[in-house]
Amino acid sequence: MSSKIKVDLHPIFNNSRAIDAALNDAFAEAERIRASSIEIIPGKGSGQLKKHVIRFLESKEIKGRYHRLEKDSDNFGRIFVHFKWK
Repeated sequence: MSSKIKVDLHPIFNNSRAIDAALNDAFAEAERIRASSIEIIPGKGSGQLKKHVIRFLESKEIKGRYHRLEKDSDNFGRIFVHFKWK
């Protein structure tokens, strides 16, 4: 059974440091349990939080840690990070 991790950023939307910490924690947990994916919920607001999340995910320290990104076509306020474990 593949596990998934969910991170809802609504409660900390205005705190960049807390957002990065929550995302780093999610990646650490995903790697620890070899999760199949992380579902990140930045919400639909102005789009600034989603841009922050995408910048974080595309940073070179993070980019090599996952297989691919998927922006939910049905729900603008969701991003999936998929892993492929060897």
